Amino acid sequence: MDFEFSEEETLFREEIREYLTKNLRPMVPKIDESGIPRSFVKDASKLGIWAMPVSKDVGGQEASFIMSSIAAEEIARADFSMATVVMFLLESGWGYVLDKYGSKSIREEVLPRVTSGDWFLGIASTEPSGGSDIGNIKTRAIRENDKYVINGEKSYISGVLEAKDWGGGHLTLVRTSPNGNKGISMIYVPINEEGIEIAKINNMGRMGISSAIIRYNNVKIPAKNIVGEENKGFYQAMDGFNHARVLVSAACIGASEAIFDIGIEYLKNREAFGKKLKDFQSIAFEAADLKTRIEMARLLTYKAAWALDHEEKYKSEIPSLVAMTKMVGPQVAFDVVKSVMMWMGAYGYSKDALIEIAFRGIVSYIVGAEGALNIMRIIISKGIFG
Repeated sequence: MDFEFSEEETLFREEIREYLTKNLRPMVPKIDESGIPRSFVKDASKLGIWAMPVSKDVGGQEASFIMSSIAAEEIARADFSMATVVMFLLESGWGYVLDKYGSKSIREEVLPRVTSGDWFLGIASTEPSGGSDIGNIKTRAIRENDKYVINGEKSYISGVLEAKDWGGGHLTLVRTSPNGNKGISMIYVPINEEGIEIAKINNMGRMGISSAIIRYNNVKIPAKNIVGEENKGFYQAMDGFNHARVLVSAACIGASEAIFDIGIEYLKNREAFGKKLKDFQSIAFEAADLKTRIEMARLLTYKAAWALDHEEKYKSEIPSLVAMTKMVGPQVAFDVVKSVMMWMGAYGYSKDALIEIAFRGIVSYIVGAEGALNIMRIIISKGIFG
């Protein structure tokens, strides 16, 4: 058993950390106020760190999910508001799905524009009636000759305004048959199609990337935009969520490390009652516990990423491993941010400290983005009991 990153992976981490520390970290307050700069996305794509797992013939790097997880960790370490890494994991996880299941024509139409940073690509699954219960999707798509006519509504969908402004759209889960999970299809739907209405949602965090409601009113989409086979969309979506959730946990590790490091520097320099805060055993022990939990989450995350890169060998283990990863990573990150904020007291509560930016962003993964924690427990328990 080898826990060492390869020379290529180590060098990649070092180079990307240096680049992101210089070019992304200083923009965190601006991103939280006015969004992810388009220029950063374009520059990241030129460096090959955008939609990384996508095949080379459509502009990707065919990167492993170990390498993609390293990128997610480092992006979130730089922008711990979580906005930039949300866009990164959407392009990577769902770009991977479109690349894997999409036809030659839809791949060649969409993915080169995604990997170049010109277009946005996201996932539209959550509906007003629920997010995690994909088998209960109500948005319908009816085949009429060479088109699908879509009616329904999606909610809490990321990147809607970016897709509208930049171009692009979402892999949209729709019902094409009444047969539960076996009646769901995945269709690529450009956001600027006639009949689509959007309404922005104002979230508490991750302000740098939009969230919105999408309403489909007799939206006509070419049948060639279907991803994979009709009525197989549920299984393709599960594959996508498995890959995206590992990147979520890697991002949470990166953000927690960034905030932890800020907190440790504060403890080393802040004095109270005649000694440094680091010399109070209660605080030192808490720091020790948090550092240990970060490392535990990292090991679990990279084990899951490794399993994804060796999918045939670990196929039966992947759902449980990924669910464990998604359950643990956000909770560790949330606890780290909460503790550091409390170490800093009133300063930690202020916007000047930037800790609250991470707090607001990480909460999204506690409440359910990419899968609620109790859904992860259901997946894990099914793995245990069969």
